[in-house]
Amino acid sequence: MTGHIKQGLTHLDEHGRARMVDVSDKAPTAREAAAEGYLRMAPETQRLALAGQGQKGDVFAAAELAGVMAAKRTSDLIPLCHPLPLTSITVEASEAEGGLKVLARVKTTAPTGVEMEALTAASLALLTLYDMLKAADKAMVIEGVRVIQKSGGRSGDFTAVTDA
Repeated sequence: MTGHIKQGLTHLDEHGRARMVDVSDKAPTAREAAAEGYLRMAPETQRLALAGQGQKGDVFAAAELAGVMAAKRTSDLIPLCHPLPLTSITVEASEAEGGLKVLARVKTTAPTGVEMEALTAASLALLTLYDMLKAADKAMVIEGVRVIQKSGGRSGDFTAVTDA
């Protein structure tokens, strides 16, 4: 994990004050990022979700739509993020061991990356799944939200190491 840590924080100026990074000199390039996360739950709650029997309706459709909407609003939610022209957003919720998994993938052609948009999409989809299923299981746990892939930009490509 430490092999990916860089020195210096781009969102701090020389006095330690928060600032939006100036990307005006960077050329727009194709960029893509993917993020994932998990909602751990009791087996019975997972069965309800997979059977489409949640009290609030189709949990997968609601979560996927929430993720797409969240990606589009990332710069409104995270103070120093640039508003980006997103060209593609996909959010997929699916069965996973011990619960449900969300995979979000976001693309743009811009002077800065879309990792935050992918993380926001995955996070809000997971929160929506929790909301849709909380009547059945308040002990659910959101975990493992992380960037698993990114491409484009000066820093190059990144693929997360899996535990397997």
